[in-house]
Amino acid sequence: MIARRDFLFGGACVAALGVAEALRPRTLLTLMPSDPLTQLVPTHMGAWVLGEGGDIVTPKVPGSLSDKLYSDTLTRLYVNTQTGEQVMLLVAYGRAQSDILQLHRPESCYPAIGLAIQARKNNDIPLKPGVTIPAVALTAGEESRIEDIVYWTRLGEYLPRTAGDQRRDRLQTAMEGIIGDGVLVRASMLRQSHDMPPKYDRLNEFMASLITGMKPTNRPGFIGSERAKQIA
Repeated sequence: MIARRDFLFGGACVAALGVAEALRPRTLLTLMPSDPLTQLVPTHMGAWVLGEGGDIVTPKVPGSLSDKLYSDTLTRLYVNTQTGEQVMLLVAYGRAQSDILQLHRPESCYPAIGLAIQARKNNDIPLKPGVTIPAVALTAGEESRIEDIVYWTRLGEYLPRTAGDQRRDRLQTAMEGIIGDGVLVRASMLRQSHDMPPKYDRLNEFMASLITGMKPTNRPGFIGSERAKQIA
């Protein structure tokens, strides 16, 4: 004879299966245009120009983590023609953000290559009065290398600042029946010594120039639809 508790357990399993099926994303939300990143990201904006040698090509290794996570990546060195300052830019785009395939944040990537995170704070990048990009400012380094970093991530229409926020936003999009695409935009500058102030403000200026310098139709893929409308 089947016990009553077995019926209850079986019913709970069926209910859980129904919830899981209801939460299964069915629609792919893609905000990034289909063109390669090399065509979407401007090569010059204001005093910032692409450095000599052009794009930095990093060959994809089939089956590698980077190959699985990202549909397209862009690495560039920009030079300020007025001051000589240099900014390293990385853009990494993933067409579908799931539990397995998701953006990797600099807080985990830098320590993995031996550069400890020395400072971290929330950082709003001003685009125009009342419109900012919710970003993160970091300092990573060791004795001989200090790197100041500003980055943000977009997941669907969300711009999460932390890994926890990213998990929450991914769950929210799943509950809406959506698999969102995602992008990480990271800029960094080297600093000569710990006695010098971080270069976060300068990186903010660069990032703002990057977004305002690109075609309006390309901006939603980097900062979401709403912010793109606000600065149009």
